[in-house]
This record gives sequence, C-alpha cells and structure tokens, in this order.
Amino acid sequence: MYAPAPLASRPRRRVALGLAALLAALLVAGCTDPGGEAPVWQPGAGGGGTGAPVSTAGPKATGPASAGPGGAISLSATGDIIMGNAPSRLPAGGGKGFFNSVTEALKADLVMGNLEEPLTVDTGTGKCGANSTRCFQFRAPPEYAAHLRDAGFDVLNQANNHGYDYGPKGYENTQKALKKYDLEHTGAPNEITVVDVKGVKVAVAGFSSYVWSNSLVDIAKAKAVVAKAATMADLVVVQVHMGGEGADKTRVKPGTEMFLGENRGDPVKFSHAMIDAGADLIVGHGPHVLRGMEFYKGRLIAYSLGNFAGGGNSLSNDGRLGWGGVLKVSLKPDGSWAGGSFTSTYMNSAGKPTMDPDDRGLGLVTELSRADFPKGGARLDGQGKISPPAAG
Repeated sequence: MYAPAPLASRPRRRVALGLAALLAALLVAGCTDPGGEAPVWQPGAGGGGTGAPVSTAGPKATGPASAGPGGAISLSATGDIIMGNAPSRLPAGGGKGFFNSVTEALKADLVMGNLEEPLTVDTGTGKCGANSTRCFQFRAPPEYAAHLRDAGFDVLNQANNHGYDYGPKGYENTQKALKKYDLEHTGAPNEITVVDVKGVKVAVAGFSSYVWSNSLVDIAKAKAVVAKAATMADLVVVQVHMGGEGADKTRVKPGTEMFLGENRGDPVKFSHAMIDAGADLIVGHGPHVLRGMEFYKGRLIAYSLGNFAGGGNSLSNDGRLGWGGVLKVSLKPDGSWAGGSFTSTYMNSAGKPTMDPDDRGLGLVTELSRADFPKGGARLDGQGKISPPAAG
C-alpha cells in the first residue's frame, strides 16, 4: 500500500528550508549570474530574480479572527473562467448574477480562480489579426470584476494563454480592474501574492509556458520562485496552466505535453518539483477538461479543474468540455492535510457555471485519479469527499 512521505513541519522550519531550497534552485537555474537575460516583460516588477513584485493583502473579513493554534483554513479553487467576449458575446443583463448558481459552493476562507481573459477595453492590440485562423482572443469589460467579487473570489490567476490577449495594456488594465474591487492577482514573472487568511499567511504564485508569467517549462527557475514563497508564508499555493487541450486530454501521463507546437510542460515532473521546493497545493488548469488528482508527499495535486465558466459560449460545453468543479481543501498552517472535497459543476447553454446534480465531473475525477495514480491517487467518495490513499 502507498504511504505518502510527510514533509517537514513548516512553521518552525519554513524559513530555513525555504532559504536552502532557494539557494539551491538559484544556483541550478543560474539566476546568480548578473549577466542573465531579464524576462521579456515584467508588469510592476523591479529587478530580476525572485525578489519582485510581491503583493501583500490584509486579512479577510469573513470567519473568525484567527484560525487558532494549529487550526486549519479552507481554500477553494476553480478552473478556467471566461465571463463573456466583448463587444458582442456578453451575457444578458451585463452579467449580473453570472455566478449565482455556484456562489455557495465557492465559499471558503480563500477563494481562487483562473481568469482566462483580460478585463479591459479594446486596447487596439488584440493578438488575432483580421486574417487569423485558429486564433482566439477574449476580453470582458473591466466592470465585470465586480461579478468575481460578488461571487466571493479573492485571488485571480493571470498565468495562462489568454492573459495577454490584449497586450501589456490589457494585462495592466485587468490588474487595475481587480484592484478596484478589492481582488488580488497573481501570475506575472516573479510575482508572489501573499494573503493573510485568519492569521495564516498564504502565498500564491501562477505559472504557465508564456513569457508574461512564471515559467512552467524552466523547472529550476520555477522552484526558485516557490522556494522564495516558502520563506514568506505559512502555506504556498501554485496555480499552473499546463498540459495539452481537448476532449481527449483527460489522462495524465509522464512526459512533456505539446499543443499546436507549444511546449505545455511536463505536469507530473513540474508538480512534484514544486512540492519538493515547498508548495502545499497545486491547482492545475489548461486542458479544458477535468483530470485526476494525486497526493505527493502528503500534498494534493489537482492536475486540471476543467472549464468553470464560458460566458457568451466562449468555451465549448460539448460533453466533457462542459464539466468543471470546485475544489475545496482545508490545510493546517504547517501544510498538513485537514480535509477536502470536489463539487461538480457544468456550463449551461449560456456558458454560466451551474451546479451539476448528476455529478458527472465527480465521477470522472474519481475514475481518473484511480486509473492514472493507482498508488498515490486521491480517493473520492460519492459525496465528493477527498482523502489521501490509505497508508499501509
């Protein structure tokens, strides 16, 4: 039987372990070389390396003032979110109530989502030219950030293939829109977003295979970012846009995944390396379908949470492409597991996230977790409760 190897207790040893891992990662990545090439673009960043930018948010107002000694906090997360595509493919009523069906399911001490579009006016720099084929670009009005706030979201990830659809101005406009509605963002190169949740500091960093984010492909540099985050917070969450796309991409296999000639990373190698560097939870998205979940060294990896929202029919809801869900986990300040669940959703005919009474997503994730990870796969019961594999 599989017995997950525990990581060291984090609060007392977090800084020492994180600094050691950071130094090792920097040496491997060559980040100590002053002649190293800087990222192509770093929104709001200072110098190179993993020192900037850092966003620190105050404590959330919900729930008790403190998690208490050894007390767990809850975190929820979703897959891809597109609320509509301006100017002509937007939901009715200005998007009001877009998330109403799933608001209760999202509730947690910290709520995270993968924002798969800029919130911006037309900047005139859309990536798809007039004669483009197989090119998709999305944007929603900046005021749609209010719908994310009303749904209970706290942190939105921009590290994905559509975050830069309207260039640097669209990217920056998105951050401004989120900030206007008291929402945090993460995913820019070297960006580590630290949120105080009931007295527990949670660091969130986003990764993808694109230059406007932390690199999914350069694992040594990615480890340096996570190791840095581990010195700054009690818990570290990795948001990562990884893997090929399509209805047939539900399986997780060892090795690099390609899509349309792009290197979309090695999901297993990357996820394991990030946990080795100090991550406590890996939240995956990108394939547009659900994938299995694995426990590695006592930490949960959700390889893909599928499509959550595709307003204006921006994302296909055909079969498995229409299934998503809400992942909710409870973690103690030392990173140890305190429980979790998966709640099935689907995109309705208008692309809105909707509770799924048939639990199709849960059935698929349960099946895939056992098939792809026979030893370390998460165990899910009929109500969606997530448990590590039995030790023995």
